[in-house]
Amino acid sequence: MPAKKSPRPATKSGGSRRSSAPSAARAASAPRVTDDSPRLLPAGMKAPAFTLRSTPDQSVSLSDFLGRPVILAFYPADWSPTCGDQLALYNEVLPEFQRFNAELIGISVDGAWCHAAYAKARNFHFPLLADFEPKGAVAKAYGAYTPTAGMSGRALFVLDAKGTIRWSYLSPMGVNPGADGILAALEGLAGETQAARRPTAADAPARGPERTARPARPAAQTSRREAR
Repeated sequence: MPAKKSPRPATKSGGSRRSSAPSAARAASAPRVTDDSPRLLPAGMKAPAFTLRSTPDQSVSLSDFLGRPVILAFYPADWSPTCGDQLALYNEVLPEFQRFNAELIGISVDGAWCHAAYAKARNFHFPLLADFEPKGAVAKAYGAYTPTAGMSGRALFVLDAKGTIRWSYLSPMGVNPGADGILAALEGLAGETQAARRPTAADAPARGPERTARPARPAAQTSRREAR
């Protein structure tokens, strides 16, 4: 007599193994949010002031660019593949940024000598600032520093002409955020500027009382009486 097959044990949740596998995969692939994750300063806040080395013997201050929009591109490290792709893209679309009179600044915890060699090798046409010592101080002020990694996150900020943050974005470390978000923020600023310059009815010069037109004089009678 053939032996009877034992029934398959049910899962604890009562569902099938097939339905539980995708949820487990999703849970494993979900990004971990920890206390170490950067928390960027939001739009509407005043951008923290800073002065950093752009070369071993020159410094750049944020206040140097008051009166024009500024793009701050915090990135993890020179020479890394993703950072190289991101900065090369910004170097390529630099004329698009300049169309909005915007200044692009790259910032990482690398030293000034490292930046100098990196910018020369990649032919970058925008400054790379060294947030080197105290390490990551500016990135920390903007909420873009990752302590466990010992470097800045991949964070973007767009500041208006008054130095106020108008847009910020944090990209995953291994993902190139591109330039679309930056250009959209700059277009928004340009639209606000044009709207502010547009004259309104209140700006029109005051006019005096309108003069009423004088009635036309009757034409002079030029006909002569006929001689009788």
